[in-house]
Amino acid sequence: MARSALLNVMVQAALKAGKSLSRDFGEVQNLQVSVKGPGDFVSQADLKAQKIIREELMKARPTYGFLGEESEEVKGTDGAHRWIVDPLDGTTNFLHGIPMFAVSIALERNDEIVAGVIFNPATDELYTTERGGGAFLNDRRLRVASRRVLSDSVIGCGVPHLGRGNHGKFLVELRHVMGEVAGVRRLGSASLDLAYVAAGRFDGFWETGLSAWDIAAGILLIREAGGFVSDFHGGTDMLATKSIICGNEHIQKALAEVVKRPVPTK
Repeated sequence: MARSALLNVMVQAALKAGKSLSRDFGEVQNLQVSVKGPGDFVSQADLKAQKIIREELMKARPTYGFLGEESEEVKGTDGAHRWIVDPLDGTTNFLHGIPMFAVSIALERNDEIVAGVIFNPATDELYTTERGGGAFLNDRRLRVASRRVLSDSVIGCGVPHLGRGNHGKFLVELRHVMGEVAGVRRLGSASLDLAYVAAGRFDGFWETGLSAWDIAAGILLIREAGGFVSDFHGGTDMLATKSIICGNEHIQKALAEVVKRPVPTK
């Protein structure tokens, strides 16, 4: 597959950060048994990965803006371009030695996502996409799954945890979805959830309370794999509303109807 110069910069930044995370991930199991625990270590791994990514990206395009999970947003003098970065999506998995985490990098141009990279260094899976250029897993072209009904589908989701999200609202959504689908899955990394939809592993996905860096790259990946993405209001401003529902044309529409059903009165 041919990559633009910009996408190559993004890929190299993700791979370099992923190499750093892989080394740190190898230490997590040892830290699990320490009195202090791995929490401080993982936060440093996160910060180190973002520093690597930012240095690589800003070296190539110093005038672009930068929005990363681990720092304040930097406005670029360019005005039209912004990097959107999650250096370690799936921190809790990383903390517990679970190999489901990713580096996510997106490029936004005039408020539109035009390129994205999602890399899981634990599995060596590299997802790449450019607007109009398709979506790829390593060098394999991706297409969303072709299932047309929810009863045949496996759906991904995010599960709110301690101190996050509306637990009652989510339980209602889950109750509705569980009754309609073949299975529900939760990976613990929104960027990988979206990558799995693009790869046809999940038929659909929904979640609220997300940040731009969680979903920016995945939104374009799904669209370039032939999928449909909206927010919970049926619009396309997912980064602002912090909500997402996606799948192929049929599953996305059906899933949106199910998760927005009203709370049962009985």
